[in-house]
Amino acid sequence: MTTFEQILLREVSTLPEDRQADVLAFVRFLKVSMPNKETIKKEFLEALSEARAIAKENNITQDDIDAEIRASRDNK
Repeated sequence: MTTFEQILLREVSTLPEDRQADVLAFVRFLKVSMPNKETIKKEFLEALSEARAIAKENNITQDDIDAEIRASRDNK
């Protein structure tokens, strides 16, 4: 058992039982909610595609985007 695991167990053992259950639930939540690299990449590409479609629908060009970026940077 690593030092971290020992510290964690010691800390958790000092909590009331209902709080220990909360810690366990949180650890399980962290385990199932960790997206993998492929999921992150897929979601990013979907969001980028959606943003490009919205820009196209609203006739927003890359020049428009570049101008907004320059204006924002100039205001700092």
